[in-house]
Amino acid sequence: MPPNDHQLEPRNWVKTYADYLYAYAITRIRDEEQARDLVQETFLAGLQGLDRFVGKSSERTWLTAILKNKIMDVYRKNSSGLKTTPLNVDTTSDKNFFGDDGHWMPEHAPQHFGLDQQDALNTKEFDFVLKKCMQKLPGLWASVFTMKHLDDEETETICTELKISPSNYWVIIHRAKLNLRACLQKNWV
Repeated sequence: MPPNDHQLEPRNWVKTYADYLYAYAITRIRDEEQARDLVQETFLAGLQGLDRFVGKSSERTWLTAILKNKIMDVYRKNSSGLKTTPLNVDTTSDKNFFGDDGHWMPEHAPQHFGLDQQDALNTKEFDFVLKKCMQKLPGLWASVFTMKHLDDEETETICTELKISPSNYWVIIHRAKLNLRACLQKNWV
């Protein structure tokens, strides 16, 4: 038995961490069933890796790291084979969004979303609309956007993990933001 088994309490994982891990997964994965499966796979991997827990982090942090690796596997799967597929985007050129000076054209400038107040119900409704908008993004775009803006991953890490070039990354992140902004302005404002 590993010397640090006393620090782990696998019998309590579901009761203690399932809700937290599910919330973490669902914000990054667009499928509730898949998020539940990932949490279960995390617990299974944790049980199988009890001997690899060295006690340098809390039990929750360790399980979250396992889940994060499982989510990365989903991102990789979502991105495989998509690089050769033509991107299905609005054919409107970026130059129609920005003037020669690089500033937004007035008709395309971002609209105010009305999220200045800290109203919990408003935030919950916005999160629901954002989730629905993210579901409309192609898998690779959603993975790149999530890794960058929810997981705060470095661009180099994203490119390496998803096997995309830096220039492809910038095109994807730009188009994802434009699509999300358009969707939010249509469904939230």
